Amino acid sequence: MALGKPVQKSEEEGEIFLVVEEQPMFPGGMEEMMKFLQKEIKYPKEAMDKKIQGRVIVQFVVNKDGSICEDTVVKSVDPLLDAEALRVVLSMPNWTPGKQKGDPVRVRFTLPVSFRLSN
Repeated sequence: MALGKPVQKSEEEGEIFLVVEEQPMFPGGMEEMMKFLQKEIKYPKEAMDKKIQGRVIVQFVVNKDGSICEDTVVKSVDPLLDAEALRVVLSMPNWTPGKQKGDPVRVRFTLPVSFRLSN
């Protein structure tokens, strides 16, 4: 895929890019995003009781204003864990938007969310 080539276009919202010159950034960077996920994820009790664990892969779009939309699970583990991963993604603060040719653009982002039970 060519750098900056849009993968989808909506007349109202603009193109969605997979690769851009400047990737979108969670406030404070990746380390802060990991802290946010660790703090915000609440392991569903029913999933704990059933000993369900694994990695949910979530995709979402970071809009030109940094807001999150079009969240979806692309690799499911269990509906309980999937729902929690989506809840946390939608609770994220606005990101610094991605840029192409110096302008903010919509960018699709993929995020793995791991759920592990400790012994």
